[in-house]
Amino acid sequence: MNYGEVQSGESKKDLIHKMKIVLKELRETYICLKILYRTKFFINEEKINYALQENNELISIFVRSVETAQKRNQINPKS
Repeated sequence: MNYGEVQSGESKKDLIHKMKIVLKELRETYICLKILYRTKFFINEEKINYALQENNELISIFVRSVETAQKRNQINPKS
């Protein structure tokens, strides 16, 4: 994941952009996990369900983080 890149954002716009990349990667991972689940291409159903749940929670966190950063950037774009 690009979380390390987010932590080193050079500006607010850069930070938001990098968080959106993380969000895109999380969504792609979620799709891959769903494909694995539907094709039954896993050994432990409990683990795949846990991974799906964790991934979905991370998506929610990053959606809110992007929204918050965008709102803050609109209020005070120079800092």
